[in-house]
Amino acid sequence: AVAVLERASIANVGDRDIAAAYGRALSDIGRHEQAMGVLAQAHSPDRPDWRVLSSQGVVSDQMGQHARAREFYLQALQIKPDDPGVLSNLGLSYLLTRDLAKSEEFLARAARQPNADPRVSANLALVRDLRSKTAAATRPPEKARPKAAAPANR
Repeated sequence: AVAVLERASIANVGDRDIAAAYGRALSDIGRHEQAMGVLAQAHSPDRPDWRVLSSQGVVSDQMGQHARAREFYLQALQIKPDDPGVLSNLGLSYLLTRDLAKSEEFLARAARQPNADPRVSANLALVRDLRSKTAAATRPPEKARPKAAAPANR
């Protein structure tokens, strides 16, 4: 697919849809730096495309640039508010940095959308499970909890 899209991109310089597809394909095979360059060509401030911005966010997350990824997702949400895919990506970005509360917030918002993919609910359930396990792990064990004072022997 990458080779076909590369040829199509060369033959159709300036076609933003082909560039976006080519950039996503590059990301799928792990060529993240190249994907970012191609995706940048598929987007411009005068003709913003929320799908490209979301793809740039995904690639940034894959590169470990989570703050940058979130900027892309937030820009995409400015254009396409409450899009469940973008909200889900944003929630997963927070999951990658172990911010479970923020992750749950955005995944729950995504899951409330009528056109949300079923995977959003599965991801939300995973985050909620992780949060409950984290809470349980941070509670002191029973033995460490102070017990009520025993009555004194008289």
